[in-house]
Amino acid sequence: MSASAYDRDLDRNPANFQPLTPLTFLARAAAVFPDRIAIIHGGLRRTYRDFYARSRRLAGALEKGGIGRGDTVSVMLANTPAMLECHYGVPMVGAVLNTLNTRLDAPILAFTIDHAEAKALIVDREFADLMREALALTKSKPLIIDYDDPEYKGSGERLGSIDYEDFLLGGDPDYAWAPPRDEWDAISLNYTSGTTGDPKGVVYHHRGAYLLALGNILTGDMGRHPVYLWTLPMFHCNGWCFPWSLSVSAGTHVCLRQVRAGHMYELMAEHGVTHLCGAPIVMSTLLNATDPEKKPLKQTVRFFTAAAPPPQAVLAAMRAAGFDVTHLYGLTETYGPAAVNEWQERWDDLEAAAQAKMKARQGVRYSVLEDLDVIDPETMQPVPRDGATMGEVMFRGNIVMKGYLKNKSASEKAFHGGWFHSGDLGVMHPDGYIQLKDRSKDIIISGGENISSIEVEDILFKHPKVSAAAVVAAPDDKWGETPCAFVELRDGESATAEEIIAWSRTHLAHFKCPRHVVFGPLPKTSTGKIQKYILRNRAREMWPGGASTASL
Repeated sequence: MSASAYDRDLDRNPANFQPLTPLTFLARAAAVFPDRIAIIHGGLRRTYRDFYARSRRLAGALEKGGIGRGDTVSVMLANTPAMLECHYGVPMVGAVLNTLNTRLDAPILAFTIDHAEAKALIVDREFADLMREALALTKSKPLIIDYDDPEYKGSGERLGSIDYEDFLLGGDPDYAWAPPRDEWDAISLNYTSGTTGDPKGVVYHHRGAYLLALGNILTGDMGRHPVYLWTLPMFHCNGWCFPWSLSVSAGTHVCLRQVRAGHMYELMAEHGVTHLCGAPIVMSTLLNATDPEKKPLKQTVRFFTAAAPPPQAVLAAMRAAGFDVTHLYGLTETYGPAAVNEWQERWDDLEAAAQAKMKARQGVRYSVLEDLDVIDPETMQPVPRDGATMGEVMFRGNIVMKGYLKNKSASEKAFHGGWFHSGDLGVMHPDGYIQLKDRSKDIIISGGENISSIEVEDILFKHPKVSAAAVVAAPDDKWGETPCAFVELRDGESATAEEIIAWSRTHLAHFKCPRHVVFGPLPKTSTGKIQKYILRNRAREMWPGGASTASL
């Protein structure tokens, strides 16, 4: 086929093609809104002019320290101004930002540092003792930079001899950073939880970070100058790319070291917070706040929730409390949220319970994602859009990871058939909205029947005494597997296994109801996800046989 006129003498050149990178968002915000407050942290107020200058200082200092293109800079930081600066300063020098999960243990952190081949490590004093233990196990010996946050009042000795603020003084506030050579260049490295083996390193590129940052602004209707409260850990999928998103609209970051109900209400009231993100556990924390902790809010606060599907009862309670909840869905491999429950005006007339049911669905693809579907992994064909036929949720587009670092086989498996395989099982409703039913490993097969743990959990969450619940498979000699419910009760409440089982039987088919109930606190990740693998191990140890109740 001969080339058309549109293919001749219309080549790419520096004037008409530049690699996409979210670093340009901060440069623009600093140029257009230099005096606008970019960061609030305790008594600190930092403008966009200073935010940009400090990020450039960091880049220049890293370059002087021998850090360059393709090098990994690992950071062990809370939700602080330094963490925001790292999201810009590290990639400004061409390096790759690796944000470490502050809840992990020393051996996993040691594995991560070695696997990432970290050349530099920035450590918050709160985590210095943990990182000292981890570094004793590593082969890598990165440059250590200590960050001493004035808002941290706890103990902990510095890990090295270089102070973060002193380190920045060695950099130029006018450092001439360059955009990536290619928008496909890596910008960050995030590790999966590693619950079934060593963690996998998920690699993001500049193009994907740029697009998801914009997607967040569009999806969240964030407009001009939003005020964002950092309840979501910035180490989790780079804070769902919100460290880059806020610069698009010159918004304000309100930093938060710890998620505590009273402090969240104080910050929302004082600073006019418009948006925040978090797992359902954050919603529960807000809803369970005491009357003295709650502060009147003049503004409606947009709450983006993801991780575990939120129980309908929690969604309804948030609406009643004045929060506008938007349900997002995604994975580490999709830069965080890649699907959204787009609210339809026709749902406004539904009763509260019906609205909560619609909000519990994961929804449709982000505007910056090319394709999202529920597919039969055997045939690689879409399942019927009947809201009942289960398949695997799969993604395709520019906000899917580059792949897993140094793990070709895992990358090939994840991308089999030209789609990213999420491992999540769901259905497609007739209106094109997806809804998760379970992780593939969490489906309970009892007597040949598939039982969705999410469906059972949703019923348990509606019990007035239940604060949190997780359902896993327990071995059973007769049925193969049977549901086992781990239940966390509200403060001051008590209940029996018989009461919980009876409640389930009034709302579910009997074969779906838990046969065993275990009371006690549920193990959770730092982002609020219940660690079901721990509960599955406990269930295997405790059952079959015995009574139908136990305590952790």
